[in-house]
Amino acid sequence: MSTAGQPVSRSRWLALSAMLFAVAMTFIDQTIVAIAAPDLSGELGLSRGGSQWVINAYLVALAAGFAFFGRLADVVGSKRMVLIGIIGFAATSALCGATPTGDLASAWIITFRALQGLSAAVMFPAALAVVVASFPVQERGKALAIFFGVSGGLTAIGPIAGGYLTQWTWRSIFWINIPVAVVAVVLTVMAGISSHGRKEPIDVPGAVLIAAGMAFSVLGLEQAGTWGWGDWRTIACIVGGLVLLAWFVAVERRTEHPLIKLRIFNDRAFAVDNAVLFFSMIAFVPVFFFASVYAQVALGYDANNAGLYLLCFFGGFAPAAQVAGRMLDSRGAKPCLLIGGVLGTAGFAIWASMLTDLSLGSQWWAIVLSGAGIGFILGPASTDAVNRAIGASYGEVTGISQTLRNYGSALGMAVLGTLLSQVFTSRLTSTLIGAGVPADQAATIAGESASQGAGGSAGASGSIPQALQQAVAMDFAVATRAVIIGMAVVLAISFLLAFLHPGGRVTEESTSPAAPVPENA
Repeated sequence: MSTAGQPVSRSRWLALSAMLFAVAMTFIDQTIVAIAAPDLSGELGLSRGGSQWVINAYLVALAAGFAFFGRLADVVGSKRMVLIGIIGFAATSALCGATPTGDLASAWIITFRALQGLSAAVMFPAALAVVVASFPVQERGKALAIFFGVSGGLTAIGPIAGGYLTQWTWRSIFWINIPVAVVAVVLTVMAGISSHGRKEPIDVPGAVLIAAGMAFSVLGLEQAGTWGWGDWRTIACIVGGLVLLAWFVAVERRTEHPLIKLRIFNDRAFAVDNAVLFFSMIAFVPVFFFASVYAQVALGYDANNAGLYLLCFFGGFAPAAQVAGRMLDSRGAKPCLLIGGVLGTAGFAIWASMLTDLSLGSQWWAIVLSGAGIGFILGPASTDAVNRAIGASYGEVTGISQTLRNYGSALGMAVLGTLLSQVFTSRLTSTLIGAGVPADQAATIAGESASQGAGGSAGASGSIPQALQQAVAMDFAVATRAVIIGMAVVLAISFLLAFLHPGGRVTEESTSPAAPVPENA
């Protein structure tokens, strides 16, 4: 039975498969574009700022749209929103791949990357809502363990796929989304997912405020590494964005039909789930980026082997997600969050201590342990949060959770990226001065190398004499160690927050009327 006492669709596993194909594109795109960025920028003649905006435009649009489109999925129906998102993502991917060379290139690709991010924001909350509504509470943990396990693996596969596809052309990283989208549309139609929504008004002022607040604050975080944390533009974006978000909360409290029913945060379990997700995401998405750069700069791997390095993380993440899903169904979320906090904190701390060994052979088991910790957290926290939706407004609560997750990953990239750059610059400057390079020249070289390294370039040390390359690799390993220690700290915070969770399982009887179920139920 479903959460409303209605029969669950016989096609629920087909619905899950359809949604996995739908979100596959968005998860791969989180990491694949960074790998192809040097080739893309070189062919299109983009400036460094333009190259950064190819990534930022997607992330800012994604962050701005989650809450609104999650709520819209409840109103117009999740199936419609999923199909709109899939078709939009495929169309904008094709247009990104078709970017012309010349003066129009920068504006073209940045515009369609932003629209691609909006399409992902349309699709993801609705896709997750479809999966949640298709499974009864007692099977939801298992289903979402598969959903988050596979999607997490796709995040890790992005750099590997990017490495191989760019050997043909960077355009293929966008074109690969088109056949995936076709399969997703076909499976979505075959699954017979209901198109029914809820006839409720949309809170337009609230939608504008949260979109602007998220866009400005995430933009400030994304650009902090380029502009500098003390730059007025960074401060204006972050502070202005937070002010808009505070204004949004004030507006929602006095709105009859708010975009987000803030009383959901009165549920302590929901609040703890989202707090744990926020801190965990500071580590989860950034770890793929920083580990990939470490593998290239410190270990000397090429892009393809750097991607394989990341599979160690997925080797722990995937099985842990499956175990955690079953544990959630039988015992509730709290044990999963506590176990994940312990494993994640220990894994990242041990991994950090081994980074200066400059050997995957000594690190792999700690990387696996780190992945297992995250695997125990993400699925159970996300599932438990949506199980507590008011009136089964699954699109709304998935929009909330995804907004917080996206904000956490943006914060992690910004703060940890700055930490990496500062530690590497300091270490490399000292190394160069010790080798007889004048202090001013050493600082300049170190700053340029840190900028390239933090940007994902394997050639971060290209301007350094060959005799010093090993020392540079060690300096970068020390800088990455600081980043991974930071990730251990946020996992420790997640562990402490998990103690505040009231525990227990959400049952069929405790849930509110369900969101739409598939038509052939």
